[in-house]
Amino acid sequence: MELAERRHLLDVDDLSAEEVERVMEAARSFSEVLRRPIKKVPSLRGKTVVNLFYEPSTRTRLSFEVAAKMLSADVLNFTASASSVEKGESFKDTALTIRAMGVDAVVVRHPVAGAPWLLKQWLDVTVLNAGDGMHAHPTQALLDLFTMRERLGDLEGRTIAYVGDILHSRVPRSVIKASLSAGMRVLAVGPPTMLPPFLPPGVEVSHCLDEVIPECDIIYMLRIQKERQLEGGFPTLEEYARLYQLNEERLGKARPQVVVMHPGPMNRGVEISSRVADSPQSAVTAQVTAGVAVRMAVLFLLLGGGEGGEGNA
Repeated sequence: MELAERRHLLDVDDLSAEEVERVMEAARSFSEVLRRPIKKVPSLRGKTVVNLFYEPSTRTRLSFEVAAKMLSADVLNFTASASSVEKGESFKDTALTIRAMGVDAVVVRHPVAGAPWLLKQWLDVTVLNAGDGMHAHPTQALLDLFTMRERLGDLEGRTIAYVGDILHSRVPRSVIKASLSAGMRVLAVGPPTMLPPFLPPGVEVSHCLDEVIPECDIIYMLRIQKERQLEGGFPTLEEYARLYQLNEERLGKARPQVVVMHPGPMNRGVEISSRVADSPQSAVTAQVTAGVAVRMAVLFLLLGGGEGGEGNA
């Protein structure tokens, strides 16, 4: 099945195993395109993509923008702080305004969980979820899966530990699902106050990073949201770092080929040390690079570019 038959990407659960493979294949092709001297292809020429962002973003917004432009689509960037939202315009009225302009796709990030599903009801264009509240971030899951495969090959039976504030982050909600679907052993690691009361079946819980590090093929660090300290999530940043920071000493206990990942933005010196973030084991910048290729693949497939073929696009 082509993604164009589905039209929207709101959650990683939307995709069958075959569709995930189709995205991975297309992303590999676009990775090769991005290594060429001339990176732009005409696959989506004549299409218009709107980035509708109600929350600050660097990696995701820029990644979607670059991806669309590399496919020759026209891109419009919307930020709530520089729009009529500041004057009280509702989410629905903004959506209807965009619909009236005749665009082809809307990439949306919104602080309210479920916002992309509302857009899907209001608009007759492709909707891509770039993060909704603490709910989902499907393209992050896909780019992380792509990065893991590029580093390790087959993921069946591999062990991945998600470390940190899993409760308040939308990233692990999507990436954990993708990891389980790939046949991985999944560990959720962090203080009890930062772990959800309910995790998907099969996820193992640990409160001790030092105990699980030697078992891991991938250590996936999550940003500490410093405001959680005020809510009693942890006593101090220093105490959190003492127990859960991935530093050189801890990395030294890991397998030689361990892969370190982080969705960004990083709090260097809190959940991860600068030396580890910049180490050969780190795949952080590889994740950013993969993000462009994967989002190119998703846009290409959802907007009907799959009729031609990546290489000829």
